[in-house]
Amino acid sequence: MKTITIKFILVSIFFVLLSSCSNDRGVQVLKLAHGLDTKHPVHLSMLHFAERLRQYSKGEMEVELYPSGQLGSERELIELIQIGSIDMTKVSASSLEPFIPETKIFSTPYLFRDSNHLWKVLNGSIGKELLNSGTPYRIQGLGYYDAGSRSFYSTKKPVHSPEDLKGMKIRVMNSPSAVAMVKAMGGSPTPISWGELYTSLQQGVVDGAENNLPSFFLSKHYEVAKYLILDEHTSIPDVVITGTKTWGRMTEQQKQWVAKAMSDSVTFERELWEKISQESLAAVKQAGVQVIEADKSIFLDSVKSIHDEIESSELGELFNRIREAR
Repeated sequence: MKTITIKFILVSIFFVLLSSCSNDRGVQVLKLAHGLDTKHPVHLSMLHFAERLRQYSKGEMEVELYPSGQLGSERELIELIQIGSIDMTKVSASSLEPFIPETKIFSTPYLFRDSNHLWKVLNGSIGKELLNSGTPYRIQGLGYYDAGSRSFYSTKKPVHSPEDLKGMKIRVMNSPSAVAMVKAMGGSPTPISWGELYTSLQQGVVDGAENNLPSFFLSKHYEVAKYLILDEHTSIPDVVITGTKTWGRMTEQQKQWVAKAMSDSVTFERELWEKISQESLAAVKQAGVQVIEADKSIFLDSVKSIHDEIESSELGELFNRIREAR
């Protein structure tokens, strides 16, 4: 059995008590928690979701937001929705890997040809299947937020090719797929929590990291990592999820309101993400970061062994369906 922390128990009890108070008001209140700060485009998009849900339901449904990791890490938030202590959260698809086996596919490097290919898949039948693939694990997907493409940035020297990653300690998420990718490229993957990364870059605990443009800028990592290579090795979406307990309590009308509000929020977030990505790139250049355009074919060659392994695994059919999507 999993070890349940005291914090996890206290948060669960708190929301059980809070939910009974909310029900007395005659309004369906959805408690939505996430780990990002209030300036992040994802948080702003969730505010948009809350506004639209209130509008569509004519005040019958409301959203209470708990940003900035107030209620725990992404893993803890997933566990909280599974038991119904909170109603919704936003997590990286990578964080769903230990819970939903199919979501491992998103961490495959160079799975998508470009942004158009990514969104064709997410908005099509494959994307819908993946949103529903968590129901056996008490997780129901509601929609995808754009999280851009992840690229490498470094503190001591520029990276032009996988050869340059040799001997470099690269911070990765605590994801087996991310670890395997950096190893395949020749680097030394080093899982470190996001909150500790700025200091780790500054003190030389790691030589670099990888993330999307807004996160690189908003985290101020550009202050200590002056080299950015736009290799765009993965495009891992964020996923807005609820628990099957919460979803099962909703009427069909409420589900329609939530789905419509989420669709509006997704459109809002994609437009905002593109705007902030361009602004972030301009800002880090202005701050003196050397931005390098990658020859992606070299990086793609370095991860061929990962593609071969996935193709021969239980994810092989899904991998080929995504690659063949047009």
